[in-house]
Amino acid sequence: MIQRIPMSKAGNQKLRDELSRLERVERIEIVRSIETAREHGDLKENAEYHAAKERQGHIEGRIRELKDKLGRAEVIDCSKVSQEKAVFGTVVSLLDMATEEEVSYQLLGPEESNVKAGSISVLSPLGQSILGKKVGDEVIVKAPGGTREFEVVQIAPSSFA
Repeated sequence: MIQRIPMSKAGNQKLRDELSRLERVERIEIVRSIETAREHGDLKENAEYHAAKERQGHIEGRIRELKDKLGRAEVIDCSKVSQEKAVFGTVVSLLDMATEEEVSYQLLGPEESNVKAGSISVLSPLGQSILGKKVGDEVIVKAPGGTREFEVVQIAPSSFA
């Protein structure tokens, strides 16, 4: 069974843009670099050639990875999700019961999560614990540092589609 990868429209477009850049720009540039390095003679001791071939391997690997992820993408329009409970795309504000600090995260897919930018993956332990909760609900998360308790204080619409 193919595991679907949830992502927003914006996250899907970002991956498509990266794939296009890799296929249409970087792939062509690296082929030119390899050709130039070949012209320098002996390939055994040609560091420029080996570096270009290694870079080519990274580019081709990333292209395969992006094609796989885009092929399994389940694109969700975050502007149309319910705000009655925490679901993919919503911004959830939590009160940390131990520190009394409030934090907010947008629930997104693994390809889009960036804690510093205020988004977490719905597949992460915290994301899984938040899904389906309503304002006032308690969220208990088993984290590597121990169990943490939060209260859902607000559920807001997505900051982007």
